[in-house]
Amino acid sequence: MTFTLAQEVWRWEVVWEFLPEIAWGMAFTVLATVIGITVAMVLGLVLALLRRSQIKAIRWPTISIIEFIRSTPLLVQLLFLFPLVLPGSRVPTAAFVTLVVGLALHYGAYTSESYRAGIESVDRGQWEASIALNLAPATKWTRVILPQAIPTVIPALGNYLVAMVKDAPLGIAIGAFGILTVASGLGSQTFRFTEAYGVMGLLFLAVSLPLALFARYLEKRYGFERT
Repeated sequence: MTFTLAQEVWRWEVVWEFLPEIAWGMAFTVLATVIGITVAMVLGLVLALLRRSQIKAIRWPTISIIEFIRSTPLLVQLLFLFPLVLPGSRVPTAAFVTLVVGLALHYGAYTSESYRAGIESVDRGQWEASIALNLAPATKWTRVILPQAIPTVIPALGNYLVAMVKDAPLGIAIGAFGILTVASGLGSQTFRFTEAYGVMGLLFLAVSLPLALFARYLEKRYGFERT
C-alpha cells in the first residue's frame, strides 16, 4: 500500500498536461515583471533625485513616501491599491494593472535607495569639477554624475528584477491572472497540487536563472570599480 501511494505522488502525464496552461500563466507573470521593473527603474531615479532636493517641501514628503512603501508588505499595498485603480470598474485587466502599479511603486522605492547610494558614491571631486566648469544642471547629471552612479547600482537592480519575478504571483490576492493563479486553479480542479506547484517551481527556475545571469553580464559589461 505504501509503495502504491509513493507511485501516485508524481505523475509525468499530469505534468505534460499542466505545462502549457501554467506556461501561459508564467507569460503574464513575466509581462507584469517587465512592465513593473521598467517603471520602477525610472520612478526610482526620479525619487532619488527628489530626495536630494534642497527644498524641504519636496525632500521630506519624498522621504516619507519612500520609507512608508519600504516598510509595508507588497501584499498589503496590492490590497490597498486594488480599489483605487480603475475604481468601480469591472474591466478584467483592472487586477493586472493594479499588480503592475503595485510592483512599480514597491520596487521604485527600493531602487531609489540604490540610486541614492550610487549617486553619493561619486567622488566629491567630480561634483566640484562640474561646479568649477559651470556646467548646466542637466549636463552635470547626464554627462558626469549619472554615468558614474548607475553602473554601480546594476547588481542591486538585477537582484530587484529577480525578486520582482518571484513577488509577482502575489497578484493572486487581488485576482490578477498569473502563474500562481493557474497552478492553484489546476490543483483545485484535479487535486494534483504536487504536479501543479512542481511545474510552477521549475518554470520559475527556468526564468530566474537566465535573468540572474543576464544581470551578472550587465554588471561585468557596464560596471566598473573606482580607484
